[in-house]
Amino acid sequence: MMRALDELLKEHDLDEINVAAITAEAGVSRSAFYFYFEDKAACAAALGSDVYQEVLTATHALITTGGPPRERIGRTIRAVLTSGEKHRHLIQGMLVARQRSETVRRLWDEYRESFIGPLAEMIDAERAAGTAPAGPDSRALVTVLLELNERSLEQLSTGGPLSADQRAEALTAIWLRTIYGTDPDPGPGPDPGSGPESGADPDPDEVTSP
Repeated sequence: MMRALDELLKEHDLDEINVAAITAEAGVSRSAFYFYFEDKAACAAALGSDVYQEVLTATHALITTGGPPRERIGRTIRAVLTSGEKHRHLIQGMLVARQRSETVRRLWDEYRESFIGPLAEMIDAERAAGTAPAGPDSRALVTVLLELNERSLEQLSTGGPLSADQRAEALTAIWLRTIYGTDPDPGPGPDPGSGPESGADPDPDEVTSP
């Protein structure tokens, strides 16, 4: 039934799909559907667990792997947005389901909550090590950053003006500056030997005759 809804969401909005369409696509009875799901919103939420697992894997890598912050955070955000692009129709379905169902809203909040603790602990560890400066409560900080990610996923799923790469670059910069106060690994700057002040002939007007 979940796979049936998955196929239907590729062609229709969740509001356009009813339980009869899902059961017909799946080849099961209505009673079989209601044995597993309260309504179509609950079915959409269960289907969204695929997206959750992919995001969970990316977030776990951020917390447990080494490397520069820019590399780890950038890799995680790109993985999240890539998952959002791949499952665009599921994101749209879950957004509608969240508006319609208290059960789905609660599940969505539980998904977000599962990320807050580990990410807040990561920030606290960075602060204790002197890598990140003191700042607002880490849980509040992570909550706002995750809400920003969610908003970007929403916009990406509905065809917003920015590409996934543009959003990933902007979100990475926001996360880095919010957690670390700056970008701790901005990448190579301009070659110091390439500027006009290095290796260039002096301005004749500035040369002092002996």
